Amino acid sequence: MKYVCDVCGWEYDEEKGYPEGGIAPGTKWEDIPDDFECPLCSVGKDQFSVVE
Repeated sequence: MKYVCDVCGWEYDEEKGYPEGGIAPGTKWEDIPDDFECPLCSVGKDQFSVVE
């Protein structure tokens, strides 16, 4: 699954993870801490949508 920031368009791909932010490849979105912030614009997880 992929999730995109509704504000700036940054994309989180579960397959790739976000190693720069300490999130290993294969990490599911629901397993990312609730206090995660977009690395580009700093909005929270609630501002992300699933990419179909």
